[in-house]
Amino acid sequence: MSIVFRVFAYLRRYPWYALGTIAFAVLSTAMLMVFPKVTQLVIDEVGAGRRENLITYSLFALGAFFLRDLGNALRIVLNNTFEQKVIFDLRSDLYAHIQQLPLRWFDNRATGDVMTRLLEDVTAVERVLIDGIEQGTIAVLQVLIVAALMFTTNSKLAALALVPIPLLVAGALAYTLTAHRRYRLQRKASSAMNSLLHDNLAGIRQIKTYVREREEHSRFNSVSNQLREATLVVMRAWAIYNPAMSFFAAVGLVLVVGFGGHAVLDGAMSRGELVGFLMLASLLYEPIGRLHSLNQMIQSGRAAGERIFEILDEPIEADEAAREDEPTDVLGDVRLVDVSFSYDDSVPVLHHISLHARPGETVALVGHTGAGKSTLVHLLTRFYEYDMGDILIDGRSIRDLPKGALRSAIGMVTQESFLFNGNVRDNLRLGHPDANDDELWAALEAANARDFVERMPQQLDTLVGERGVKLSVGEKQRVSIARALLKDPPILILDEATASVDTQTERLIQGALDRLMAERTSFVIAHRLSTVRHADQILVMDRGRIVERGRHDELLALGGRYAKLCENNFLAAAADSPEVAVK
Repeated sequence: MSIVFRVFAYLRRYPWYALGTIAFAVLSTAMLMVFPKVTQLVIDEVGAGRRENLITYSLFALGAFFLRDLGNALRIVLNNTFEQKVIFDLRSDLYAHIQQLPLRWFDNRATGDVMTRLLEDVTAVERVLIDGIEQGTIAVLQVLIVAALMFTTNSKLAALALVPIPLLVAGALAYTLTAHRRYRLQRKASSAMNSLLHDNLAGIRQIKTYVREREEHSRFNSVSNQLREATLVVMRAWAIYNPAMSFFAAVGLVLVVGFGGHAVLDGAMSRGELVGFLMLASLLYEPIGRLHSLNQMIQSGRAAGERIFEILDEPIEADEAAREDEPTDVLGDVRLVDVSFSYDDSVPVLHHISLHARPGETVALVGHTGAGKSTLVHLLTRFYEYDMGDILIDGRSIRDLPKGALRSAIGMVTQESFLFNGNVRDNLRLGHPDANDDELWAALEAANARDFVERMPQQLDTLVGERGVKLSVGEKQRVSIARALLKDPPILILDEATASVDTQTERLIQGALDRLMAERTSFVIAHRLSTVRHADQILVMDRGRIVERGRHDELLALGGRYAKLCENNFLAAAADSPEVAVK
């Protein structure tokens, strides 16, 4: 039950809403008790042939119903406001926590699973809070008040009415103790289906390209069937539990009818008292039935809450708040000292890396796929934490810098430029939120992107589609470069930024990169000879180690691994041709 208690801990933030909800619930429940008593009095008055009090009793009952429904209306408004505040806080806390989790956590999670937890699981918890507090409070109050009235009216019949209670409690306990696994499997199956759906929608072009529609449909049906089976297991248990509880409640009503009928025949109670008592008995079992339904909902919410708090319990990226004496001007002097790193603490990816990039220098990283080039630059931004050694910026360890301040000083342009599903203006302003249109156009001009943006129907307001799907690869790349220019970082990382484009587009991108790299410390994962040959340092990496370093001419003269890369991949080491590439 710790998960349920953690969810309800959010309620403590709004005590007055909780008290108001309970107060109106008490009022509504108290008014509900009036009608059985009025019914008893009316039947007895009619039986005695008296008419003078019938109108008074009817008006009294009408007034009670009015107060009941007025209290219900106010309670619903107050309770829904209360619950939506709590749900907003829970969803906000979850999203804020997700954003602070390290990238290593995302590497092991499916996006669809995270989305399911943020949307569906929070909604399941929402239902528990809304129906659990509102209906649960009313149901418990109604049971207590009705039971008290029943004992006041006729203690013997009240005791008989309570005979099924132990069976109802035992059934609820048995259902609760066995429900957790069923609901957990259902939530897991739902998450698996959503994860597959997210992947297939994101990869719809690949599915169509390779004509995999039928196979992917089969895969989807398979995980969807798992969800169906898990849901049926839940429903079968409920199909046994709910009717059984209803039958036990009916046993209590039969006992009241049987023994109450004998009491009327013996003259121990009036017909009106029996009818009023039967109405009270119905009011006793009706909220108990609602509590059983709420129990089912609570078990579902418990499984969902477990998945939510599983994320909230994950440790976030350690960081420190920026201090007033924090340096704001970064020169860009970067030094790696004997740095080693592994992703899973078992297989090292980088081995004893040392390098020194002075302010304004360009460092090119070359080597085959898997050599550790991208991993090395990711350590600069602290996307991952290195295991040994240290990384210094302007003589200060990056572990002593707040991550926000560190990443603000670093710009990154990658091979697969990510654009959000908004317009061009919004994507550019990620680099400089306060930039005006003149600054945006200037950045686009410098990135050789102004011409194609001006040709767009709505120019800066043109929607680029999900992941920038409405733009070509080269256009997305130049928008990303313009975004980095607006950020104006002292340190720049280019991760194969000119790959996968044609010769003409590559020239446009390279010209934009030259302007972007001017007077910045740049780390370039090299794919084109035009970038590599002019670098201040070229580091040749192999299996996580730097095996050669130097300038282009020096490494060619050495005749080692770099010279072979030029010979095999650049084709003509002396030709400054952008269309030949190293892979």
